[in-house]
Amino acid sequence: MRSFISSFAASAALILAILAATGAGAQTTAERPIVCEALSAAEPATLIDVCTALIDNPATPESERLDAMITRAAALHNSGQSDKALAEIASVIAKDPNRARAFRARGEILRQTGKVEAAFEALNQAIRLEPDNATGYANRANAFNNARKYDRAIEDYNEALRLKPDFAQAFSDRGAAWYFKGEYQKAIADYDEALRLEPHRARTYSNRSAAYRKLGRTEKAIEDVTTAIRIDPTQPEFFDNRGLDLAGNSDYARAIADYDEAIKLRPEAKFLTNRGDAYQARKDYDRAIADYDAALKLDPKFQRAYNNRGAAWVKKGDRSRALKDYAEAVRLNPSDSTAAANHKEITQEIERLGSLSYQKNLPSFNCATAKRQVEKAICADASLAQLDRNISDVFLRVIASAEADSHRAALALTRQQRDFIDKRNASFGKRGYDLRQAMEDRLEKLNTIARQ
Repeated sequence: MRSFISSFAASAALILAILAATGAGAQTTAERPIVCEALSAAEPATLIDVCTALIDNPATPESERLDAMITRAAALHNSGQSDKALAEIASVIAKDPNRARAFRARGEILRQTGKVEAAFEALNQAIRLEPDNATGYANRANAFNNARKYDRAIEDYNEALRLKPDFAQAFSDRGAAWYFKGEYQKAIADYDEALRLEPHRARTYSNRSAAYRKLGRTEKAIEDVTTAIRIDPTQPEFFDNRGLDLAGNSDYARAIADYDEAIKLRPEAKFLTNRGDAYQARKDYDRAIADYDAALKLDPKFQRAYNNRGAAWVKKGDRSRALKDYAEAVRLNPSDSTAAANHKEITQEIERLGSLSYQKNLPSFNCATAKRQVEKAICADASLAQLDRNISDVFLRVIASAEADSHRAALALTRQQRDFIDKRNASFGKRGYDLRQAMEDRLEKLNTIARQ
């Protein structure tokens, strides 16, 4: 059985984040006073207050006010108020329908909220209004990445880099497109260039780590993701990714420590499942199952947790629970070949064990062809059938043991067994003959021989 889908062995477990072209860099708010401007690293709530003050100031020129509204909209979106952000953008566009930045912001908000088709409409308009703006192409490329149209994404990133050759974020995001296409060396080359231009961007290190992992260069992967953690220790994905690398090296103790940190920062089903996998690899099945339980409490549709919990139940000998979990894993994702194979195998195993269990209540001969009355009587009584099966099983063990020491002794035991069966056949139905007692006596004699 292919047991569990190990997240440190299965690339599907890794989610590579693509940063928006408007993502913040390494600059901290302590370096300068907070102002209402694009790409500000300020906390959304603080930025909203600063922009609101600028917007409400009667002395603010209209063009600056509209730009401040766009910046405030981005901050609203980053604080979880996406509908309010889109309403703010709509207000800007109503006042100035030719403001390309407003369409770029609308496109990014729509893209990040999963409304990719609507995002394309806004981003296309932004490019029509400002065809020489590199950010417009980079943003639309991100949308193509989300739509899994990686070749189109790369075309747009290329154009963004033609217009702005030092556009570090475009290099990083093009690296993501290459990654998703399976072109890991090209992805690493783009991440290298992005880090040359902006050496303190944690997410780029994390993404390059993922590409190194795909190439089997685990030490480089660990080195990069450790750098990402050093730069920004607030991102749980970084700890989770390093946990994957460590687990891939069978360093489960350190992997679990990283998963602990990821879960502490933000409990997620995938983090708990990854930790459960590490516990399972250490044969600590109870802790593994506890983590899978917690993962499914957070996300009842997290398919991998069902499959991997099923594997843990198998290791604990609970096939019925394993079957139930494998069945749910297949229901949630019928294309998962590992879950399907596990479900099929455990089903066949349960059927085989059920058949063996049934056979325990069958005699040593075929009841369908039984002709003697004594055989028919044994077939009609489950306890007699079990006695006959037990006599046969012990006799075969005794013969095998005797044959190893003396062929003559094995022949003598065989004659005794035949004498018992002949007497049984001849005596059944006659007065004074107790079939059950005779069979019990024979079994006891065989057991005595087996114990010698």
